[in-house]
Amino acid sequence: MAVSLVSFALVLVVSAAVAPPISKTTTNNAEKTVVGVQSTATEGRVVVLDAAGEQVWDFGHAASYHDVSRLQNGSILASFMARGYDDCGSYESPCAHTGVRIIDPEPNPRIVYEWSFPVRTSGDSEVHDAEFLPTGELLIADMDRERVFTLAPNGTKTWQWNASEFYDSPPDPTRTDWLHINDVDRIGEDRYLVSVRNAHQLLVVERGEGVVEVVNENRDTSVLNYQHNPQWLSENAILVADSENDRIVELHRNESTGQWEPAWQVHDAGGINFDWPRDADRLPNGNTLVTDSRNNRIVELNESGEMVWSARVPTVPYEADRDPGEYPAGEPADSEGVVGSGTTKLPVFSYLLDSARHVVALPYWLAGWHLAVGFVAFVTFVVGFWLVVRGRKRQ
Repeated sequence: MAVSLVSFALVLVVSAAVAPPISKTTTNNAEKTVVGVQSTATEGRVVVLDAAGEQVWDFGHAASYHDVSRLQNGSILASFMARGYDDCGSYESPCAHTGVRIIDPEPNPRIVYEWSFPVRTSGDSEVHDAEFLPTGELLIADMDRERVFTLAPNGTKTWQWNASEFYDSPPDPTRTDWLHINDVDRIGEDRYLVSVRNAHQLLVVERGEGVVEVVNENRDTSVLNYQHNPQWLSENAILVADSENDRIVELHRNESTGQWEPAWQVHDAGGINFDWPRDADRLPNGNTLVTDSRNNRIVELNESGEMVWSARVPTVPYEADRDPGEYPAGEPADSEGVVGSGTTKLPVFSYLLDSARHVVALPYWLAGWHLAVGFVAFVTFVVGFWLVVRGRKRQ
């Protein structure tokens, strides 16, 4: 009966031995890569890597960080959520706050600016994205109240779009993870690309007009499935981290139908299947920078979808940024194609493993089928042990 457990242990050893390396140490052409880490065992982090993928500095003091971007002066703009605030408005103190911070790395990393507001809960209520506009305003995507708004330097809201203007809303969006608006980008004068994760849709919102275009109107999960961080490449191309489909996909507008359809897509890198990727940026040189969240790595792909650089980062990374930022973006793919086929996840076992990765760093090669084999081995051991004990009692 112990053979089953020994066999399972052997499976783990062999899987670890043959797993491809998660890091590729050849240097990239960038000076630094900044990463927003949503969660570790203790707190979220902002991590800065050098060209070889080695950590230069990091900063915590928050439960989670999400969107990060390098500013011209070398500081980092980061959206965050943190607990322990006394200024709680209508909520009980202490409470959680979400908002934006500017972190200056010199002489030691420290917060030099913060704007935040209290939230009912620290889960699914965060500001996930923020960027400076040419006007000096901050453009912010807020999951707590499911809205997009702009903020003047003095902290005054200058414009706001509420998702309830377009979608049927619950009585109080702060009490449920309704739409999970997780990204907003400026794509033109007073035009913004908004990611509505739970609707599997992207919206183009204009000031004064509201929603002027919907990507994936039918909410087809083969097109987008709980996506993150889309990047507008052109009027006819959008790059998206298609998270629950475990791929990076470039959507192209069909000239005949006007519908957005998957064109260029990548399912793996370096022999490792993507696992819940949540950011993809087309770099000016044509490469694509990917945040592979549950594999705890940042990956750079060339135009053919081949990995040219990767680095291990803390659990669980959300977004990565390189100078000069997401925009100006590199060119759309000049041809259609599919790289890799992804992996089929086992019900229950893969879900349990994915949930565990949010809490603790697990080996990247560990898959749902390992848990299934382990479960069978354990049940076999228990049943065998019970039969042996039962047999001895009868003697």
